[in-house]
Amino acid sequence: MKYKLLFILFITTLSSRAQITEAKLDDVVNRTMKTFNVPGIAVAIVKDGKVVISKGYGVTNIKTQQKVDGNTLFGIASNSKAFTSAALAMLVDEKKINWDDKVIQYIPEFKMYNDYVTSEFTIRDLLTHRSGLGLGAGDLMIWPDGHNFTPKDIIRNIHFLKPVSAFRTKYDYDNLLYVIAGEVIERVSGKSWCDFIDVRILKPLKMDHSASSWRFLKDTTNTIVPHVPTNGKLEIIKRYTNPIFDAAAGIYTSTNDLSKWVIAQLNHGKYGNNNENSLFSQAVQKDMWTPQTILPLNNMKPYSCNFKAYGLGWQLTDINGHLQVSHTGGLDGIVTQTIMIPDLQLGIIVLTNQQSGSAFNAISNTIKDSYLGLNFPDHVVTLSTGRKQVEENADKITDEVWVKANQNIVANIQLEPKKITGNYQDNWFGKISIRQTNGTLRFKSERSPRLSGSIFYYKENTYAVKWDNRSLNADAFIHFDIDSNGIATHLKMEAISPLTDFSFDFQDLDFAKDLD
Repeated sequence: MKYKLLFILFITTLSSRAQITEAKLDDVVNRTMKTFNVPGIAVAIVKDGKVVISKGYGVTNIKTQQKVDGNTLFGIASNSKAFTSAALAMLVDEKKINWDDKVIQYIPEFKMYNDYVTSEFTIRDLLTHRSGLGLGAGDLMIWPDGHNFTPKDIIRNIHFLKPVSAFRTKYDYDNLLYVIAGEVIERVSGKSWCDFIDVRILKPLKMDHSASSWRFLKDTTNTIVPHVPTNGKLEIIKRYTNPIFDAAAGIYTSTNDLSKWVIAQLNHGKYGNNNENSLFSQAVQKDMWTPQTILPLNNMKPYSCNFKAYGLGWQLTDINGHLQVSHTGGLDGIVTQTIMIPDLQLGIIVLTNQQSGSAFNAISNTIKDSYLGLNFPDHVVTLSTGRKQVEENADKITDEVWVKANQNIVANIQLEPKKITGNYQDNWFGKISIRQTNGTLRFKSERSPRLSGSIFYYKENTYAVKWDNRSLNADAFIHFDIDSNGIATHLKMEAISPLTDFSFDFQDLDFAKDLD
C-alpha cells in the first residue's frame, strides 16, 4: 500500500509540474510579442481530449486596436494542407480512390517534366514533397497575390518546371501539387475543395466560425489583419485572398475552432459525444502519420531527435523520444503552427498576425518543455539571438548590393539601356517588360503586377530590381545573357537576400527576349 501511495504521489507531482500555468504562458507570450514585434497572438493547449486554454493576446490590427481572443480568425496558411490530406483520406475510406492511384486517372491533362514521372505520379506523391522539383518551384504562379493565374494554369504549366533531383529521392517543399490535390478532390467528389472542407470537415466538427477560404467567412468582424516589418516599421499590408491557394493554404479559423480539429486528430479521427462519429478511419490516419519522405536531421536544437520526415500533410519527428506531428504555415504577414504529441495526448496551437517564425517557436517550445518536464534555456532569448545574427548577415549582403548600385548611379556606369530593354517571355510565368521611363529602367510583370520595380546596374551583366512594394522583402538580381553585338537575348533571376521567402522562386525563371 505504501508503494502504491508513493506512486500516486509521484504521478500527481509530475502532472502538476508538467502543465504550464496560465501566468507562465501569459509571460512568455507577452515577452514574445515585444521581442519579435508581433501585434497579436492566439494560443491554445489541448490535453487529454480537452481544451486546457484558448485565449488571445494583443491586437488584431495596430490601427483599430481590437483585442485578440479565442474566437479571433487567422489565416492558418499551410496548416490547411493537413485538411487536404484528410479529405483525400476520407475518399480512400470510401474506396473512391487509393493513395497510389495515378494522378492522370483523375486529371488526364496532368503532365510533369518527363513522360515517366507523369505516368507514375500518384496521389501520394502530390502530398509528400518528393516530386523532383526544387523548393517552392513555380510558386510565382500563386505568390505574391494580385496575379491572374488559375489552377488550370498550374496543371498546364507545371511540366515546364525543371527538376533538381530524381523523382522520389529528395524532399523539397512545394505548394503547387497541393493545389492539384485539391483538383483531384473536386473531380472525384463532385464538390469543390472549399465545399468539401466546409461540409465534410468544418461543419461536423462544429468549427462554426471557420471557413475554407477568406471569401466564405460569414463574419469578418473579429479577424486579424497581416502585418509586416517594412523599413524598420511595422505596417499593415493587403490580405492574401486569391482562391488559387486554398487547397494549400486557404483556411481561416480560430484557436477555439482549431482545437476541435486537433482533438479529432488525437482521437484518430473520432469526434462528438463519446466519440461516436468519425471523420476518417484509424487506418488512413496511420497512413497520414507514417513517414513518406525522409528529411535531413538539422535545426532541431535544443531537442534530441532520431528522425525527421514528412507524412501526408504532416511533418513528423521525435522530440526526446516522443513522436511529434506538426506543421507550420505562412502567408504575407501571418505565420501559424500546430503541434501534437500523441502519446501525451497534447496539442499546441499558435496563431500570429506577423511573419516571425521565431515567435511561434518561442511559445510552442516553452509549452512543450513544460509537458515534457524539460528545463531548457529561455526560448525567447535564444531564438531572438539566433534571429538577430541571421538578419544581420542578410542585411550585410543586401546593403553591399545597394551601396554598389548607388555608386554606379553616381558614376553613371551601366549597360547601354537600349541593349537590354524589351519584352521577355518565360514558358510558365509569361511576359515581363523592361522599359526606360523618365531615365529609370523599369521591370513589369504582365501576369503578376505586384512584381513591378526599378532596376539598377550592379556589375558585369547583372542588374538588381528593387520592387515598388517594399513589404515583399524580395529584391532580386537580373542576369542578362549578352550576344556578340552587345544585345541581351535572355535573362535569369535570383533572390538577393538569403531570407527571401522561397515562394519567390526567381531561380526557376528562364526568360527569352522577344524578337522585334
